[in-house]
Amino acid sequence: MNAEEIHRNAIVVDGLVISKWSREVFEDMHSGGITAANCTCSVWEGLHDTLVNVAQWKSWFSEHADILLPVHTTTDIAKAKRENRVGIILGWQNTSGIEDRLELIAVFKSLGVGVMQLTYNTQNLAGSGCYESHDSGLSDYGRGLIDEMNRVGVVVDLSHVGAKTSEDAIRYSKAPVAYSHRCPAALPAHPRNKTDAQLKLIIEHGGFVGVTTYPSFLPRGAESTVDDCVAAIDYVVDLVGEDRVGIGTDFTQGQDAAFFDWLSLDKGHGRRLIVRDWDVAPQPVGLQRLSEFSNLTAAMVRRGWSETRIRKVRSEEHTSELQSRTNLVCRLLLEKKKKQQNKKKKNNKKKKKQKTTNNLRQNH
Repeated sequence: MNAEEIHRNAIVVDGLVISKWSREVFEDMHSGGITAANCTCSVWEGLHDTLVNVAQWKSWFSEHADILLPVHTTTDIAKAKRENRVGIILGWQNTSGIEDRLELIAVFKSLGVGVMQLTYNTQNLAGSGCYESHDSGLSDYGRGLIDEMNRVGVVVDLSHVGAKTSEDAIRYSKAPVAYSHRCPAALPAHPRNKTDAQLKLIIEHGGFVGVTTYPSFLPRGAESTVDDCVAAIDYVVDLVGEDRVGIGTDFTQGQDAAFFDWLSLDKGHGRRLIVRDWDVAPQPVGLQRLSEFSNLTAAMVRRGWSETRIRKVRSEEHTSELQSRTNLVCRLLLEKKKKQQNKKKKNNKKKKKQKTTNNLRQNH
């Protein structure tokens, strides 16, 4: 079984990357065979700074058009694959970017933001983060937030969200939600990891689980290898099945100590949430740069995954399912696209039928 060929032919989507964006990082994503990725452009920022970040991405799309393609629909992901470019799905790890204005969700959706996490580690208007001592659950504002995200087609991410708020959001949302980048708590107990019950609940409600390769959340910590990453994916797949499980690496390539300090403080400047013993986050051996992404496929082969399973590539007609562990395709966006296409077809049929009826009336 040729792992390199399998990886080259697959549609590969990373559920979350938060690297120090540069031409070097974009080229590494490209050489690593990544078809598309959810790229963080807002964490603690408010409205103004988030707009500046999105504007910067618009400039990068023009400046690096030879290897980057903005993704608004799943058609763009397929186009990125055909044209050998990297599709960029803009995502947020918080909802501070809209401040308290729900009507801005539609504005950012039109600018290319396809994923928003309800909270980042701590309490905000929507609910509690995973580092809060008390999780009061999803607020009424949070319900309105989810309603609007559902309406305009923004994926609700719950990776850094507290247990009670996550459960409330999973049960409340009318569209599937995601844990885009997290590990199972049964491996290492960590505030950021999710219990078996939490993983099963999101799958039962049609959601998606992206397993992160971030060493802090893996059993062997800084000594983790790419094989440990695949073992973590296997654990989740054995627990909930393969159709709605994928990868969200949480890659921080190029980020420095100041960046991690900013992430580690509440709202970027408050109480310390995380105590680190490193300046730059360690990466798993064999997956230390985005250019090494194909090593994940090789590790799957080593672990004994079948060629049929690894090669399972789904077209848009089969995207009501989320992700197989083989194609690494985050299919929440694909599912939403399919629904939009079906709705459009229904509307077109309705219009055509109405037009025919009107013509018959006119003729009679």
